[in-house]
Amino acid sequence: METFSLVVTIGVALFFTYTNGFHDSANAIATSVSTRALTPRAALAMAAVMNLAGAFLGTGIAHTVSEGLIETPHGQTGMAILFSGLVGAIVWNLITWYYGLPSSSSHALFGGLVGAALAGGTGVIWSGVVDKVILPMFLSPVVGLVVGYLVMLAILWIFRKANPHKAKRGFRIAQTVSAAGMALGHGLQDAQKTMGVVVLALTIADVQEEGDGIPLWVKFACAAMLSLGTYAGGWRIMRTLGRKIIELDPPQGFAAETTAASILYTTAYIFKAPISTTHIITSAIMGVGATKRVNAVRWGVAKNIVTGWFITMPAAGLVAALVYAVVHVAFG
Repeated sequence: METFSLVVTIGVALFFTYTNGFHDSANAIATSVSTRALTPRAALAMAAVMNLAGAFLGTGIAHTVSEGLIETPHGQTGMAILFSGLVGAIVWNLITWYYGLPSSSSHALFGGLVGAALAGGTGVIWSGVVDKVILPMFLSPVVGLVVGYLVMLAILWIFRKANPHKAKRGFRIAQTVSAAGMALGHGLQDAQKTMGVVVLALTIADVQEEGDGIPLWVKFACAAMLSLGTYAGGWRIMRTLGRKIIELDPPQGFAAETTAASILYTTAYIFKAPISTTHIITSAIMGVGATKRVNAVRWGVAKNIVTGWFITMPAAGLVAALVYAVVHVAFG
């Protein structure tokens, strides 16, 4: 029974990674596709490869997820908590994908884990949740907005005397690089989150000790599922990011992607904080768009997106708690 529950939980974790890639593929390539820097299929293929590569570039975030958010639960109760947390995150991912809402897969996962832990009587490390999840949730969109605004202002000043048509053509080519950088950052951040959950499952099942490293097969499995999900693509969200917030041109797309990628690398390597790629690219697009004129950004769309961000954690947590209750009743 213990082996069966471990296999099921790891299977659900990998399926979450697939929905994560599917849901977030827009983050990496929406701006490049909307500005016609890349064709949709070429962009998805590039993003899938770069996500795969990014998954092998670090482990700090995985340790934060596996050890820093909830106390390690034990036995079948522990496995039920993980399972329920993952199902809560998957359900919320699918709901927001259906409505084309670029919400955070990361916060859906964290909300699911915390909700299931509370329902199952396992302690939540609130200092870790506040430092690694809540504070970045508020700060990272502000940083993305301001840095995106400043980067775009710098581009406008540097190329103020350039031929507009030649400049746009150059930035369209440059977007190939910035989109690849963004996809690499997405793989670096998001694959590690599921690695952390799988490591936690292995620890609960006593397959490995707390504090052990991430097995190579876990890295390969998470990277491959994230890559497959990315290639499947989430077109509904891509339309929201690429066109509904603001009509982007190549310099704006380059500025937004460069800003977002830079923040993802900085937070992963320096702070080991699991930042939402969705929050970063969306806020960077808003900041870049505001340089055109403030009312060029469709703030009504932005308001709906930001509202979705704030309800993601409690909503995923509530679903996870309900799933845990069902599992507890069904299997004791």
